[in-house]
Amino acid sequence: MTGTADMLGRPLRDLRISVTDRCNLRCPYCMPAEVFGPDHAFLQRSGILTFEEIIRVVRLMTELGVRKVRLTGGEPLLRRELPELVRMIRDCRQIEDLALTTNGLLLDKLAQDLRDAGLGRVTVSLDAIDAGVFREMSGSTRSVSEVLGGIDAALASGLAIKINCVVRRGINEDQILPLAEYGRTLGIMVRFIEYMDVGNHNQWKPSDVVASREVRDVIAGVFPLESSPQGEPEETSVHYRYADGCGSVGFISSVSEPFCGGCRRARLSADGKLFTCLFATNGFDLRQPLRSNSTDRELREMVRGLWENRVDRYSELRAQMRKASRTKVEMSYVGG
Repeated sequence: MTGTADMLGRPLRDLRISVTDRCNLRCPYCMPAEVFGPDHAFLQRSGILTFEEIIRVVRLMTELGVRKVRLTGGEPLLRRELPELVRMIRDCRQIEDLALTTNGLLLDKLAQDLRDAGLGRVTVSLDAIDAGVFREMSGSTRSVSEVLGGIDAALASGLAIKINCVVRRGINEDQILPLAEYGRTLGIMVRFIEYMDVGNHNQWKPSDVVASREVRDVIAGVFPLESSPQGEPEETSVHYRYADGCGSVGFISSVSEPFCGGCRRARLSADGKLFTCLFATNGFDLRQPLRSNSTDRELREMVRGLWENRVDRYSELRAQMRKASRTKVEMSYVGG
């Protein structure tokens, strides 16, 4: 287990920015209705960070080591004028990697504009190829064919693509091989993610988790795998190559093999709260100092102090932390 002392020496590297705009409750591209019911209070537009405020935070955080930015949600493609934000971030020369995570339902309409604006990579969340399983996992009335069409459009635009699949026992285990084969056919890496207890609404149980080693064994039984060179030390996924040369597959094992000690990732919510962990209970409010004449130096030191004093280790301490009945931030609010 990696201790707190090991975490403190790791500088920021990766900033996830939730850019979800305020949208209609009935919007078919949004999160499931059981999460955002008829009485849910959405943010007013004035409560959401402007593009200029987002860019100011990005520039300040590059001074603390950030080199990767990922735009997330909710669903980031709902944000008005998103390609313009991509252009603004791309103008920050210190940013080496600019990516986006999406459910893919609007990707066919925006892929080329995003690519032209400077976006490099897209990760599409896709938990099933089968139409019925897709609807059950996504809670959406939309069709999986729309997501697949978005992936085709992104590939045609020149965007690099990855697929993320969360595997939940008893629901989409039978989609592991179809998704692996789909990725092999298109030359796309599919990353299989252990089902996590993010937020407070998914009724998570340890028995719901399909460990990465189980998923790997299922794939290797049909498509033999061999070890592959890994990425940067803070990379959350472990990669394997297909022995026949048809690409690679990845596994993110935050339940069975926690990696808190290697985390160099912070998350900025749409309303300006900064989180140092996906399982955090509270975020640090940056919107107020952004809008109250705080200097760049003051803002930078606020973030530096927050990062250097973090003690987030939820995945390593899951059993103890769950007994405390903590209310965790929702992924739809802070991004994946």
